[in-house]
Amino acid sequence: MGARFPNESRAYRAARNRLLSAESKLRKHVEQVAALRRKLPPGGKLPRDYEFEAEGGTRIRMSQLFEPGTNTLILYSYMYGPDRKAPCPMCTSFLDSLDGAAPHIAQCASLAVVAKSPIARIVGFARSRGWRNLRLLSSAGSTYNREYFGEAADGSQMPSLNVFRRRGRAIHHFFHTELLFAKSEKGQDPRHVDMAWPLWNMLDFTPEGRGKWYPSLQYPAVARGNVVNRKC
Repeated sequence: MGARFPNESRAYRAARNRLLSAESKLRKHVEQVAALRRKLPPGGKLPRDYEFEAEGGTRIRMSQLFEPGTNTLILYSYMYGPDRKAPCPMCTSFLDSLDGAAPHIAQCASLAVVAKSPIARIVGFARSRGWRNLRLLSSAGSTYNREYFGEAADGSQMPSLNVFRRRGRAIHHFFHTELLFAKSEKGQDPRHVDMAWPLWNMLDFTPEGRGKWYPSLQYPAVARGNVVNRKC
């Protein structure tokens, strides 16, 4: 059924073929879910044309975030509010990957990252991180976070991903990663954006799996080849 690799045992091949069958079914189910998502009817119309602050202090309306030739806008709510000493390490890990993918995504959809901190603080951290491609916005002074679940009632920030669709002059909500609110499997996080997050997908290929490890904003510098105590 699958490939054959040097010196593999019959037991390995039998187990791998069972896994391959499961992977094939999963691939089919993932596409079925994506098809259901694409068939969603228009969501609620945008209640207001939100105003954000962009790099350099310029103000920009949500309707202006749609790049020419695109009618779809993806907004990720970054957990980096003004009361946080540092941004969320999990969000940051996700955005590390998204920064590299952004030029590819831009061929099909507009993309921006929204956080509640002042724009200078957001941009300063992004520069220290080496991000070059993400469009960064501050939602300070806007009700966007609260109304599209980038913020809880107590003011704490939430890692929501929203997709909006422009239809003529109207903008409608299309999708939110609502797995964030669904009951998780025992021992798991919501995993609401995991399919777009290379880190977890790569670790799921390994014998150790993702374990109970979480990313950090920084790691100690270790010379290649040195043995270290890993946490995953």
